[in-house]
Amino acid sequence: MKLWRPVGRNELEKIEAAGMKGFPPRLPEQPIFYPVLSFDYAEKIARDWNSTCPDHDHVGFVTEFEVDDGFAESFEANEAGGSAHRELWVPAEELEALNRNLLGPIAVVAAYHNGERVR
Repeated sequence: MKLWRPVGRNELEKIEAAGMKGFPPRLPEQPIFYPVLSFDYAEKIARDWNSTCPDHDHVGFVTEFEVDDGFAESFEANEAGGSAHRELWVPAEELEALNRNLLGPIAVVAAYHNGERVR
């Protein structure tokens, strides 16, 4: 299953430090890892939220990755405010297992600065 994850600079640096082979552990206040089911939704978050937020240094990135279908299907897909906003909800304690079920490296497929696409 192909999935996308909008990230800020800090999370991207941690992904890069892992050789683009896994996502960093969630913080204690983040009980769910939620990759999204469409590029359009990931782009909207990275462009409209991450890249306009001082906490993210006004940059946002869209990562793309594939996960084993059988593994991904064990998690619930949820709508976050509409049918175009679908997320796969992975409990934080399952993130390490998700990383083990990645099919290839995580790729950065888009980048935004102050709401504008730069890559």
